[in-house]
Amino acid sequence: MNPVRILVAGIGNIFLGDDAFGVEVAQRMLGRPQPEGVRVVDFGIRGLDLAYALLDDYDTAILVDALPRGESPGTVYLMEPHIPGAAEPISAGLVDAHGMTPLRVLQMVHALGGQPKRVLVVGCEPATLGDELEGAMGLSIPVEAAVGVAISMVESLIEQERQVKEAISYGTYTA
Repeated sequence: MNPVRILVAGIGNIFLGDDAFGVEVAQRMLGRPQPEGVRVVDFGIRGLDLAYALLDDYDTAILVDALPRGESPGTVYLMEPHIPGAAEPISAGLVDAHGMTPLRVLQMVHALGGQPKRVLVVGCEPATLGDELEGAMGLSIPVEAAVGVAISMVESLIEQERQVKEAISYGTYTA
């Protein structure tokens, strides 16, 4: 049995405060042993690189990013996004190699003919993103505290995905 192929992608800009959340999660996970078939990458602001990585037929991609949703700063949540416009042709405004949101990356993957099998987003509510002129270095206290929570969530998701693939390969999985 081939191991499940999982990409864990840390996304964010280290110069914009809490936007570095995904980068920090990836950096800490890179210092920990990972199961066979799991690839952890700090993509930072390289959205184009992430789009091409997602074309590599992973069983599951787990994107980790700071995503404002109106919750309390440091709130960690899990989403399985629906990708609007996945069937629409790629537009010139879609490609900004250093400023692509996870949604735009996923739209680009679809526009390039990719069909990720499963995409999960582990998001964290930011407290501050600084601004593009002044920036802000370092995570806020609540977002810094959420990094460990997110790592635990990602590791749990990896284990769940591995168990599902094992059960499917042995014919014991029922939905």
